[in-house]
Amino acid sequence: MSISIRSLNKYYPNGNHALKDINMEIPTGMFGLLGPNGAGKSTLMRILVALMEPTSGEVSVFGYDLLKQRKEVRKILGYLPQDFRFFAKYKTYEFLDYAARLSGMNNSKQRRRAVDEMLESVGLFDVRERYANKLSGGMKRRLGIAQALIHNPKLIIVDEPTTGLDPEERIRFRNLLAEISKKDVAIILSTHIVGDISSTCNCMALMNKGEVAFYGAPQDMLKEAEGKVWRMKVSGDDLPQVDRKYPVISTIPSGTGWEVQVIADEIEGYDAEPYPPNLEHAYVYYMEKKLNRWVND
Repeated sequence: MSISIRSLNKYYPNGNHALKDINMEIPTGMFGLLGPNGAGKSTLMRILVALMEPTSGEVSVFGYDLLKQRKEVRKILGYLPQDFRFFAKYKTYEFLDYAARLSGMNNSKQRRRAVDEMLESVGLFDVRERYANKLSGGMKRRLGIAQALIHNPKLIIVDEPTTGLDPEERIRFRNLLAEISKKDVAIILSTHIVGDISSTCNCMALMNKGEVAFYGAPQDMLKEAEGKVWRMKVSGDDLPQVDRKYPVISTIPSGTGWEVQVIADEIEGYDAEPYPPNLEHAYVYYMEKKLNRWVND
């Protein structure tokens, strides 16, 4: 395994127990970290990128002890935070050149070649002269992943990378990460968007209230929701009552009423039929039935 986490805990001074005895193995390839806001994902990410120290526990990153060999870990780490920003005075290629220099790439010819190759690979070569802060939202995220990759890291951590992107850019960004994951690297994708996990990751963890609530393949989590998703048609008058009684996944106008998808072990009082679950259904089922926490992100 590329990353091994053992008995990891984080207490904040205000008494908040942000991480509670986390034990997890993260392999190479794409690994999804899923959970609602406040689940502890960001705290775990900050510890893994050596920006925060845990209260207790052990973390091994490609054989390095994170707590004792922070410099060594940072050399093999690429990080794209959720709030990644650019310096307004830099053009796109200048910003990436600056990131390359920070990573220790001192040979100017080698750096120039690496910058051009990276801009080409993320689809930004044609806008290399544009100021970075003038790029579109999707282009900015691609430049963000470019700066995380410029020094060929072994571990890449991206935090909520597709938030705010349109569907086309979201798919393009996910495909870019999937292509990178074919190399001998580990990519941790932290998100609350279920679709980002289901389309790219072979292994995942679901976090809730600082704990790992599920660890395994997305298909295994999907099995949890088999036979628990229902489709029914209800009148407009019945819809509020259905919404109070069951977690509602979707509502679609249908004639004079609504076609509704809900999560439940069984349906009483309504004409309903089973519906094939997807990972979003499984996520809702897990949060509602397994963890007794219904959230609507």
